[in-house]
Amino acid sequence: MGKHRKAVPSVASSAISSAISSRMTSAAPSRASSPRPAIKPFRFFDLPAELRIRVYEQLLCTRKPLDLDPSNYRLVHPRLSIFLVSRRMYEEAYQIFYGQTIRLFPHPYHGKFFNTKKPLLQRLPVKYREVITSIELLLGPGWHKPPRCHNVLPALGLRDCISLRTLKIWVDCDPTDSIFNGFRGPNATEDTYVWFCVDMLHGILEQVPSMETVQIDHDERVKKQSPLTAALKRKVEEFHKRFGWGPCRNAIKDKDVVDIPGLEKAMASMGISNVNEPPRVVEILA
Repeated sequence: MGKHRKAVPSVASSAISSAISSRMTSAAPSRASSPRPAIKPFRFFDLPAELRIRVYEQLLCTRKPLDLDPSNYRLVHPRLSIFLVSRRMYEEAYQIFYGQTIRLFPHPYHGKFFNTKKPLLQRLPVKYREVITSIELLLGPGWHKPPRCHNVLPALGLRDCISLRTLKIWVDCDPTDSIFNGFRGPNATEDTYVWFCVDMLHGILEQVPSMETVQIDHDERVKKQSPLTAALKRKVEEFHKRFGWGPCRNAIKDKDVVDIPGLEKAMASMGISNVNEPPRVVEILA
């Protein structure tokens, strides 16, 4: 049998195949992408100071006061990455972050921090204390046995708060109410916790001469003229500080105040004279 010879491509077929492949190659998009125009960095510090402050507030400020909270790692820690951008941004940003309201003593809901030895203010360096402008004092929780950290000793660092202007007091409950009878513990009276809070307020106002305004707010279960709020208000007036009620207090309608216009309408419907009308003198002739 004769050997089979391999088919040798002709010159014409080779030319046709090379032409087709060259057309397909030219029609297909090139893998090498064209160079994109370089994106210029945004010149943040060219913005006016007012706009930069607004940006910092949107990034750093939280909806609630800064406190020792287990959720800080998730809610607060990511915000602080802006401090690492540059030295100039750090110098501008930290004043905004620590310029928001800071809770003086931990909230009882944060169990492991409520009885801590060092509150947040005491843990901060002096540099950060100097830019604090507002603090919140929470009263009521732990009234039967206040934690040891609830004191205003010099170690707390209040004297370093040279920019502090506003003190916000939130009264969660007033132990002078009769509902707390039998729960005050031995050697404790109705006024024990009241004097404890007044002494604490006295220490704050004494150590922070830059304080201008004291705002008292409370839960709807606490009366506006309760012994605790009244004693705190007197202490504020004693130091000649500006006093005001908080937004929650203003939103609550006093239940112990008589609505005079409504009373007048009710008396008028019954044919009774106005409560503000002076009494009439009727002369009886014998």
